Amino acid sequence: MKRDMLYNELGTFLKARRAELSPRRAGLPDGVRPRRVAGLRREEVATLASISTDYYTRIEQGRIQASAPVHNTLADVLSLDQDQRRYLLDLAGKPSTRSPRQSVQKVKPQLQRLLDDLVTTPAIVMGRRLDVLAWNRLAAAMITDFGQVPAKHRNYVRTLFTDSAMRRLYKDWESVARTAVAQLRMQAARYPDDPRLATLVGELSVSDAQFAQWWVAQGVASLSTGTKTVIHPKVGELVLDWDTLAEADDADQQLVVWTAEPGSPTHEALRLLATGMADRRH
Repeated sequence: MKRDMLYNELGTFLKARRAELSPRRAGLPDGVRPRRVAGLRREEVATLASISTDYYTRIEQGRIQASAPVHNTLADVLSLDQDQRRYLLDLAGKPSTRSPRQSVQKVKPQLQRLLDDLVTTPAIVMGRRLDVLAWNRLAAAMITDFGQVPAKHRNYVRTLFTDSAMRRLYKDWESVARTAVAQLRMQAARYPDDPRLATLVGELSVSDAQFAQWWVAQGVASLSTGTKTVIHPKVGELVLDWDTLAEADDADQQLVVWTAEPGSPTHEALRLLATGMADRRH
């Protein structure tokens, strides 16, 4: 994503966020005149941010680059959450997040050993643009065998939208996929000049209407923690907590693990899947 496109993206994001914010939530009177736009007007955002309407308009139209303090103030005015604030600042151009020449990401041997030792815990390592860099045997058994996917297509978001089995695997596939699109958008702000990411977004936007709709919706999210329900063809329903850990030497590598409460049906099902007894039970 080139710089001028990035500023346009920032403006689109600001417009989407102010459209979601009601005057009452922003601390403004509702007024008696009918509102022509959803949410806040530009002049209202400008007033709350203590800047001129013309200045805010030029920011939203992608015609100027404002300072970090101005963007932080706008984030406050628009009640952005932590992920949305980080995304806004990434779009604004924080130099510490830019990497004009990205090296090929490789998983360290000790991290791969950790993956392999997690015998009853599914785990994968995701890199930039949510590429799947490494996985263990149980992750392959529970999600999909990434080893059968060509390396250039070994991307979690791509797999979610192009593999029909993934749509059946997650009980709430739509929620999982929409969150993944929001996580990918965070990557786009952090690495706006990544040609592989641009290609991925372009291909999925053309091939999948839902992806295109959610990408335009400007949702953002970071990899963190949560709960997912998987409907596995061999062991049935799995209710899994997932967590994310950053690799010390490469912040763009995230170890994602799925766990279950000891003694729970899911914990027992994972044990069966790990020991190869799932086929017998099935």
